[in-house]
Amino acid sequence: MKHLTLLLFVLALSSASFAKNADFSGTWNIDKSKSTLNEQFSMAPNQLILTQDKNTLTIEKHSTFRDQDFTFTDKLTLDGKECINKGFRDSEKKSTAVWSDDSKTLIVTTKIPMQDGNELTLVETYQLVDSNLQINVKASSSYGESEETYVFAKE
Repeated sequence: MKHLTLLLFVLALSSASFAKNADFSGTWNIDKSKSTLNEQFSMAPNQLILTQDKNTLTIEKHSTFRDQDFTFTDKLTLDGKECINKGFRDSEKKSTAVWSDDSKTLIVTTKIPMQDGNELTLVETYQLVDSNLQINVKASSSYGESEETYVFAKE
Protein backbone atom coordinates (compact mmCIF):
# COMPACT_ATOMS: atom_id res chain seq x y z
CA MET A 1 0.00 0.00 0.00
CA LYS A 2 2.88 2.39 0.77
CA HIS A 3 4.35 1.73 -2.67
CA LEU A 4 1.03 2.47 -4.36
CA THR A 5 0.64 5.72 -2.41
CA LEU A 6 4.22 6.73 -3.29
CA LEU A 7 3.66 5.86 -6.95
CA LEU A 8 0.47 7.93 -7.09
CA PHE A 9 2.25 10.86 -5.42
CA VAL A 10 5.14 10.72 -7.92
CA LEU A 11 2.71 10.52 -10.86
CA ALA A 12 0.78 13.52 -9.56
CA LEU A 13 3.97 15.56 -9.23
CA SER A 14 5.26 14.58 -12.66
CA SER A 15 1.97 15.40 -14.40
CA ALA A 16 1.84 18.77 -12.64
CA SER A 17 5.29 19.55 -14.03
CA PHE A 18 4.06 19.32 -17.65
CA ALA A 19 3.74 22.95 -18.66
CA LYS A 20 0.88 24.10 -20.85
CA ASN A 21 2.02 25.68 -24.08
CA ALA A 22 1.58 29.43 -24.41
CA ASP A 23 -1.45 30.41 -26.49
CA PHE A 24 -0.74 33.15 -29.04
CA SER A 25 -4.24 33.17 -30.57
CA GLY A 26 -5.79 36.52 -31.43
CA THR A 27 -5.51 39.59 -33.59
CA TRP A 28 -2.33 41.52 -32.86
CA ASN A 29 -1.34 45.01 -34.10
CA ILE A 30 2.26 46.21 -34.25
CA ASP A 31 3.33 48.77 -31.65
CA LYS A 32 6.20 50.50 -33.45
CA SER A 33 7.04 52.60 -30.38
CA LYS A 34 7.89 49.43 -28.41
CA SER A 35 9.45 47.54 -31.32
CA THR A 36 13.07 47.64 -32.48
CA LEU A 37 12.88 47.86 -36.27
CA ASN A 38 15.57 48.25 -38.92
CA GLU A 39 15.68 51.82 -40.19
CA GLN A 40 16.04 51.19 -43.92
CA PHE A 41 13.97 48.05 -44.35
CA SER A 42 11.82 46.22 -41.86
CA MET A 43 10.03 42.92 -42.40
CA ALA A 44 7.58 43.69 -39.58
CA PRO A 45 3.94 43.03 -40.43
CA ASN A 46 1.35 45.61 -39.43
CA GLN A 47 -1.01 42.98 -38.10
CA LEU A 48 -0.99 39.29 -37.21
CA ILE A 49 -4.01 37.05 -36.90
CA LEU A 50 -2.99 33.89 -35.07
CA THR A 51 -5.14 30.81 -34.67
CA GLN A 52 -3.70 28.12 -32.44
CA ASP A 53 -4.83 24.74 -31.22
CA LYS A 54 -2.93 21.93 -29.56
CA ASN A 55 -1.19 20.80 -32.76
CA THR A 56 -1.14 23.74 -35.18
CA LEU A 57 -0.55 27.46 -35.47
CA THR A 58 -1.93 29.44 -38.41
CA ILE A 59 -0.19 32.79 -38.92
CA GLU A 60 -1.83 35.40 -41.13
CA LYS A 61 0.54 38.34 -41.68
CA HIS A 62 -0.76 41.65 -43.04
CA SER A 63 2.04 43.85 -44.41
CA THR A 64 2.55 46.91 -46.57
CA PHE A 65 5.51 47.30 -48.92
CA ARG A 66 5.89 50.23 -51.32
CA ASP A 67 2.28 51.26 -50.73
CA GLN A 68 0.96 47.78 -51.60
CA ASP A 69 -0.83 45.58 -49.08
CA PHE A 70 0.16 41.92 -48.82
CA THR A 71 -1.26 39.03 -46.82
CA PHE A 72 0.70 35.83 -46.23
CA THR A 73 -0.70 32.82 -44.43
CA ASP A 74 1.43 30.02 -42.97
CA LYS A 75 0.19 26.89 -41.28
CA LEU A 76 2.67 25.24 -38.91
CA THR A 77 2.53 22.05 -36.93
CA LEU A 78 3.79 22.48 -33.38
CA ASP A 79 5.68 19.19 -33.26
CA GLY A 80 8.96 20.18 -34.93
CA LYS A 81 8.06 18.60 -38.28
CA GLU A 82 8.83 20.52 -41.45
CA CYS A 83 5.92 22.44 -42.98
CA ILE A 84 5.89 23.85 -46.50
CA ASN A 85 4.01 27.07 -47.22
CA LYS A 86 3.77 29.38 -50.22
CA GLY A 87 6.45 32.06 -50.28
CA PHE A 88 6.94 35.24 -52.27
CA ARG A 89 6.51 34.93 -56.05
CA ASP A 90 5.32 31.32 -55.88
CA SER A 91 8.38 30.07 -54.03
CA GLU A 92 8.11 27.49 -51.26
CA LYS A 93 9.31 28.18 -47.77
CA LYS A 94 10.08 25.42 -45.31
CA SER A 95 9.47 25.95 -41.59
CA THR A 96 9.72 24.06 -38.33
CA ALA A 97 8.18 25.14 -35.02
CA VAL A 98 9.40 23.85 -31.64
CA TRP A 99 8.54 24.78 -28.06
CA SER A 100 11.13 25.81 -25.49
CA ASP A 101 11.59 23.53 -22.49
CA ASP A 102 9.21 25.65 -20.39
CA SER A 103 6.56 25.70 -23.20
CA LYS A 104 6.32 29.50 -23.05
CA THR A 105 8.39 30.29 -26.14
CA LEU A 106 7.85 29.06 -29.68
CA ILE A 107 10.85 29.03 -32.03
CA VAL A 108 10.01 29.02 -35.74
CA THR A 109 12.87 28.45 -38.20
CA THR A 110 12.12 29.16 -41.86
CA LYS A 111 14.26 28.64 -44.97
CA ILE A 112 13.32 30.69 -48.03
CA PRO A 113 15.04 30.27 -51.43
CA MET A 114 16.55 33.43 -52.88
CA GLN A 115 17.02 34.51 -56.50
CA ASP A 116 20.82 34.19 -56.20
CA GLY A 117 20.51 30.45 -55.50
CA ASN A 118 21.15 30.82 -51.78
CA GLU A 119 18.56 30.89 -49.05
CA LEU A 120 17.31 33.24 -46.37
CA THR A 121 17.05 31.76 -42.89
CA LEU A 122 14.62 33.35 -40.46
CA VAL A 123 14.50 32.41 -36.78
CA GLU A 124 11.41 33.88 -35.11
CA THR A 125 10.99 33.55 -31.35
CA TYR A 126 7.40 34.06 -30.16
CA GLN A 127 6.64 34.83 -26.51
CA LEU A 128 4.10 36.68 -24.40
CA VAL A 129 5.67 39.56 -22.47
CA ASP A 130 3.32 41.34 -20.11
CA SER A 131 0.14 41.52 -22.20
CA ASN A 132 2.00 41.83 -25.51
CA LEU A 133 3.19 39.37 -28.12
CA GLN A 134 6.92 39.80 -28.70
CA ILE A 135 8.64 38.26 -31.69
CA ASN A 136 12.43 38.38 -31.98
CA VAL A 137 13.50 37.86 -35.59
CA LYS A 138 16.99 36.96 -36.76
CA ALA A 139 17.55 36.88 -40.51
CA SER A 140 20.66 35.63 -42.27
CA SER A 141 21.47 35.22 -45.94
CA SER A 142 24.29 35.73 -48.42
CA TYR A 143 23.51 39.47 -48.08
CA GLY A 144 24.27 39.52 -44.36
CA GLU A 145 22.42 39.35 -41.07
CA SER A 146 19.83 41.47 -39.34
CA GLU A 147 17.79 41.35 -36.18
CA GLU A 148 14.52 42.99 -35.18
CA THR A 149 12.09 42.80 -32.27
CA TYR A 150 8.38 43.18 -32.97
CA VAL A 151 5.98 44.02 -30.18
CA PHE A 152 2.27 43.53 -30.83
CA ALA A 153 -0.72 44.63 -28.76
CA LYS A 154 -3.81 42.45 -28.77
CA GLU A 155 -6.82 43.97 -30.49
